[in-house]
This record gives sequence, C-alpha cells and structure tokens, in this order.
Amino acid sequence: MIYPSLDHLLKKVDSKYTLVVLTARRAREVVAGDRVLVTSRSNKAVTIALEEIGADKVTFERVKPIGG
Repeated sequence: MIYPSLDHLLKKVDSKYTLVVLTARRAREVVAGDRVLVTSRSNKAVTIALEEIGADKVTFERVKPIGG
C-alpha cells in the first residue's frame, strides 16, 4: 500500500496537477539540501515530499494573476 494514499493527498490540494507540481518542487528542494520536515523511512526525495504534503508540512497558496 502506498503511503500516504492518493485520496489523502488529493484532499490537501485542488487538483492532481497541483499535487504533481508541488511534489516536484519540494523534491528538488530536498535534493538541493533543504531540511527534511518529516521522519521518513525512505531516502527518496519524491517520497519524502509526498509524506511532507500528507503531514501538512508543505502547502500551497493559489494566487490570482494581476488584472485577471
């Protein structure tokens, strides 16, 4: 079983696309040396990023474009 589950993760964001972008962005930060925000048994950046999103340690904010 995948942890955290996709259903759980999708409750944290507004779309699958947002989940993918947020995960990729955070995974790149982890690879670059940023501090890991959760205790994880994995050493893979994508898994760590997903666990951080699932634990509400990484979030996003939708910003409206100016003039739109």
